[in-house]
Amino acid sequence: MLRGETEEVQRRLRAAMVEKHGEDALDEHFRYFDTICGATQERQDALRDLLNRPMDLLLVVGGYNSSNTSHLAEMGEEKLPTYFIKDVSEMESAERLHHYLHHKHEMAVAENWLPLNGELTFGVTAGASCPNNIVEEIILRAYELRGASADEVLGSISAESASDVAR
Repeated sequence: MLRGETEEVQRRLRAAMVEKHGEDALDEHFRYFDTICGATQERQDALRDLLNRPMDLLLVVGGYNSSNTSHLAEMGEEKLPTYFIKDVSEMESAERLHHYLHHKHEMAVAENWLPLNGELTFGVTAGASCPNNIVEEIILRAYELRGASADEVLGSISAESASDVAR
């Protein structure tokens, strides 16, 4: 569940206990522990912000057994084409992407998932335990599949960073 969903369950259970036992006896019948990890919440919040921007597709990166990463995929699926992948090896080509259907607990192949012509805006998010180098590899591979080299991409990022510092 997402944090907001967990909090709603907590509110409803608390209200039911107050109704049944009264506010004065609430501590005897109800306790709530906030167990969502900070990194997970930060990723959900960041993705919520990212999803407010116009994008063509979203790549969600992480382990298929991670419920937190699955929630990120669910959030993306509500807004745009979303592909849940574990690493760069699943990005076979712009025509074929191996991805995980977390609702069905099975792998699938997306055909023609990455447009080769025209402008493309894609987002990338990852589960809390996904290493940054895997995310970087995926971003570079997506650009490579569209015809840009890693040097071009990294050079462009460095130039943008330098101009941001100069501002």
